[in-house]
Amino acid sequence: MPGGWNAGGPGLVSAGMSVFTDAELDYLAGQRLGRIATVGADGQPHVVPTSFRYNSEQDAIDVGGMRMSQTKKVRDVRHGGRASIVIDDVLPPWQPRMIEIRGTAEVLPEGGKAFGRNFEDTIVRIRPTRVIAFGIESADQGMNARSVGSA
Repeated sequence: MPGGWNAGGPGLVSAGMSVFTDAELDYLAGQRLGRIATVGADGQPHVVPTSFRYNSEQDAIDVGGMRMSQTKKVRDVRHGGRASIVIDDVLPPWQPRMIEIRGTAEVLPEGGKAFGRNFEDTIVRIRPTRVIAFGIESADQGMNARSVGSA
């Protein structure tokens, strides 16, 4: 989806080189909101809606926000180094689609301005180790789950 919110920029990962299928990349390019999940130092889960972008140069998911450095998700990633994100929607009349991306995560001091000028520069980058997709491949409502990197 050229020019889209999550469209890949320069250095786009070539087909077959990404951990994501072409259909998954197309789906990510058309979405604007995901839900990031982290675990706090106290062991409690934390899930919140968030903006995200597919980073084609890193073949990773970048998560950004307006006050990112002050958020619990950033504190959790700094503590545990792991995060998951779910991007989902439902097409009418009832065709749910989703991608869950689990992986290692790190907090980076820059990259957030790619989301927009009002966004803080701090981001969380999720490097996929497991991808679970449902309803993304054409006419397939089955689940596709696979490990894609080292944990």
